[in-house]
Amino acid sequence: MFENLSEKLSGVFDGLRRRGTLSETDVTEALREVRLALLDADVALPVVREFTAKVRERALSTEVLGSVTPGQQVVKIVNDVMVEQLGGAGAAPLNLNASPPIPILMVGLQGSGKTTTSGKLALRLKDRLRRRVLLASLDTQRPAAQLQLAQLAERAGVPSLPIVQGQTPVEIAHRAMDTGRREGFDIVILDTAGRLSINEALMDEVKSIREATNPAETLLVVDAMTGQDAVNTARAFNEAVGVTGIVMSRMDGDARGGAALSMRAITGAPIKLIGSGEKIDALEDFHPERVASRILGMGDVVGLVEKASETIDEEEAEKLAQRMMRGKFDLEDYAAQLRQITKMGSLSGILGMLPGVAKMKAQIEGAKLDTIILKRQAAIIGSMTRQERQHPDIIKASRKKRIAAGSGTTVQDVNRLLKQFDDMSTMLKRVNKLGNKGLMRHGLGAILPKSMANPARPGGRRPF
Repeated sequence: MFENLSEKLSGVFDGLRRRGTLSETDVTEALREVRLALLDADVALPVVREFTAKVRERALSTEVLGSVTPGQQVVKIVNDVMVEQLGGAGAAPLNLNASPPIPILMVGLQGSGKTTTSGKLALRLKDRLRRRVLLASLDTQRPAAQLQLAQLAERAGVPSLPIVQGQTPVEIAHRAMDTGRREGFDIVILDTAGRLSINEALMDEVKSIREATNPAETLLVVDAMTGQDAVNTARAFNEAVGVTGIVMSRMDGDARGGAALSMRAITGAPIKLIGSGEKIDALEDFHPERVASRILGMGDVVGLVEKASETIDEEEAEKLAQRMMRGKFDLEDYAAQLRQITKMGSLSGILGMLPGVAKMKAQIEGAKLDTIILKRQAAIIGSMTRQERQHPDIIKASRKKRIAAGSGTTVQDVNRLLKQFDDMSTMLKRVNKLGNKGLMRHGLGAILPKSMANPARPGGRRPF
C-alpha cells in the first residue's frame, strides 16, 4: 500500500536533504510537489489544503530554515502532520467497555468486504482477547449472504446465529442479542446488509438496527481501492448513522492510499483496523505513526517484528538456529526457512516494512519474486531425495537433471539454488569460526563470499 505516494514523496525529500540551506522558495516548491502527490494519491482536496497549510506554517519558521539540517527538519514536520492527519500516535482500540454481550455493528456498501471483515474480526477477538464471539448475519438482501457468514464463522472457529427464513434484519438482531445473553457470549458481531450505492432504504435499515441494539461500536467497512468513493461513502454513513470507527479492507492492493489519509478529517472517526490480505487472519491494527513512517520511506520495523513473532514457530526457529551454529545447516533447513518467510506474507510486503528499501521493493515486484522464486525453490528442494537434501554435495549432473524434471524447472534453476545455499553455508561457517569478537574486529567483509567481498573480482559487486 501507498507505493505510488511513497515513491513521489521520497523524490521530493531526497531533493530537500541534498540542499545545505533552504529558502522560503525551496519550501514552497517542495510543498507544491507534495500537494500534487497527495492529489494523485486520491486524498480529498480539503484535506490536502489543510495538510500543506500546516506543513508550510511549521516549515517556514526561523528555527527550521536556520537549522543545520533544514531538509531533514521539513521531512520530520511532514511526518508529524501526517501522523496527526491519520489519527494521532497509537492505534485506536475497539471500545469493549460495556456489559456483555457487547454488540458490534458492521456497516458499509455491498462489495466493500464487510462480511469477510466480520469473520476476520471474530477470529481476532477470539484468539487475541479470548472472547466468546457470536457472528450474526442480518443481510436478507443478498442471496446466500447468511450462508457465507456461517462458513466464515466455521473457518474462524466461532459460532454463528442459526438461519431462520422470513425474519427481518431487526428481528434477527433481537434474536442475536437474546442468544448472546442466554448462552453467555461476550461479543455479538452484527453483519448488516449493504447496497450497491447509498440510498434511503439502506440508511433507514441501519438506523433501525442501531436503535434496537445500541452497539458499542459501529464500524464502517470501506474498500481502500475505491479511493475517493470510499471517502464519499464514509461521509454519507457518518452523517446518516454515525460511525465510531473505520475498517479499511484491501489495503494491501491499494498503491495510492489517499482514502486512508482523508478518513479521519472527513468523518472524525479513527481508522481502527485494516484488511491486509485474503486470509482470514489478515486483519491488523491501524497505527498512524507506523503508516506515516512507511509512506515516507522510513519503514515499520516494529510492525515487522510483531508480524514475525505472530507467524514464526519459535521452537522450530530455535532448533534451526542451533543447527546453524553447529554448522549442520542443510537443504531441509533451507526449506524450513522458506516456509517461515512465506508465513510472514509476500516478500514485497516484508520489504515495505524495512527502512530505505523502496527501490529494492520495486525491483522485487517487477521480477515477481513473490510468486515465482520462493515456489520454484521449494519445488526444487521437494524433488530431492532426503539424502540429497542432507548432503547437497552429492548432487551432480545426472541428479540435477532428475531434480529439474521433477520440479518443472531447469538445471540452471537447480544450480542457482545450490549456489545460494553454498554461499549461505560459507557465511555461517565463517561466523562460527570467527566468533563474536572476531566478527566485531574484522567486520562483515570477513564473512561475505569472495564474489561480494571483492568488488574487483569479475562478477563481484560491492555489498553496500
